[in-house]
Amino acid sequence: MVKLTPELINQSMQYINPCRERELDLRGYKIPQIENLGATLDQFDTIDLSDNDLRKLDNLPHLPRLKCLLLNNNRILRISEGLEEAVPNLSSVILTGNNLQELSDLEPLAAFAKLDTICLLINPVSTKPNYREYMAYKFPQLRLLDFRKIKQKDRQAAQEFFRSKQGKDMLKEVSRKSKMSAAAALAAEAGNGKGRGSDGGRLANPEDMQRIREAIKRASSLEEVERLSQILQSGQLPEKFQHEQEPAQNGAGHNGSGAVAMDY
Repeated sequence: MVKLTPELINQSMQYINPCRERELDLRGYKIPQIENLGATLDQFDTIDLSDNDLRKLDNLPHLPRLKCLLLNNNRILRISEGLEEAVPNLSSVILTGNNLQELSDLEPLAAFAKLDTICLLINPVSTKPNYREYMAYKFPQLRLLDFRKIKQKDRQAAQEFFRSKQGKDMLKEVSRKSKMSAAAALAAEAGNGKGRGSDGGRLANPEDMQRIREAIKRASSLEEVERLSQILQSGQLPEKFQHEQEPAQNGAGHNGSGAVAMDY
């Protein structure tokens, strides 16, 4: 296995793909986890992480330019929540040949407002009953599923199915499994010492998360954006992390440009 380091990112092939998009090729290194993608400096429309050893789709920094993630032939069985904050313009996710099991495992993808292309071929989830109807219903902006167009008649059939008792029961079951999966993930993180950071930090609440997003918008350097994005994605506030909403009386806490002071 090879760690995804800034050096590896900088040494990997970069080119203009047939769609005239700037692409970074990180295929085939057997990378075990996503990290350090802030080193791309948000210069790519597409990142290819196929043929690696990823088990989770998580830990994405703030990459507003990124439109396409190629994740074929990994071992992904979980997609973290909140990734839409990091990559808000993502429109295509290709997950062929992974290990996503349940329809509830796909819930985090529904938060991507611009996601119109998804491929889940050779995943157990793609063999679930009413899989295609569920995707057409849950993802109203989806145009291509498993490289097949979703037509208006498909959407109408999905709407009709999920108005039925069978469809409503299915949605309830997916929601139940999604909640159980989220609770299990939190428990696992707590068991691994992630409920609190190694420095004694705490889990961020919604107000903390919003303040971090605002700080990212005002950040004056890529390093600061990357650091804040990591905090946002981890959902954990380091013990020394401070965010001052109002300027201190003596002028401390804000710099001359009005940026929010962060001490951690």
